[in-house]
Amino acid sequence: MLIIFDLDGTLINTINDLGQACNHALSACGFPTHKIEDYPRLVGNGINRLIERALPEEHRDEAAVLRLREYFVPYYDAHNCDLTRPYDGIPELLQSLKAAGHTLAVASNKYQAATEKIVAHFFPGTFDVVLGERIGVPRKPDPQIVYDILSLLHPVSSSILKEELEEVLYIGDSLVDAETAHAAKATLVLCTWGFCTEEQLTSANPNYMVQHPIEILTIVEDIL
Repeated sequence: MLIIFDLDGTLINTINDLGQACNHALSACGFPTHKIEDYPRLVGNGINRLIERALPEEHRDEAAVLRLREYFVPYYDAHNCDLTRPYDGIPELLQSLKAAGHTLAVASNKYQAATEKIVAHFFPGTFDVVLGERIGVPRKPDPQIVYDILSLLHPVSSSILKEELEEVLYIGDSLVDAETAHAAKATLVLCTWGFCTEEQLTSANPNYMVQHPIEILTIVEDIL
């Protein structure tokens, strides 16, 4: 089975490093910063949207976002593994899935370089495909990232890809993930340990909702 994981809020808790990087960029450009605990409501659609949401409303324009990004990216590249950690139970879950022969992939809205670095740091040799935000490719909730993962694993015709999607498990923690999975017609698992409330997740109509990573093993066994 192909199992696709979101990264931030699903596999790893990145809020501290994301918040530190964003506050660094805001401060460098003369804008007020945020408390780290405010950042979960700002993330979910890539770095540019994070920066946009963190800016004062009257300064949320493209020029300001790009200016802050120039400070954000170098800082985050240097510090994106400082305080970031896998959620409890995730390493054991991945080890079990890998040992059982499942194909594992990451689909993130974090820019590609950071996605690759973080996955390689925390989960070396675990994932078969790792995709993040790439120039010219639409971000989630567009399902293109799911199609790209399938194409990289199985360069076949679109009709076969469509059939394969029925057997894909997509695991995430946000409404963006839910929209992505629904658009791709993949089976959706939403986890409650990420950046959304349980009420928000329930409204997204997941096929499954889990409180702990170990529950995903039971879901995989039930599907198979």
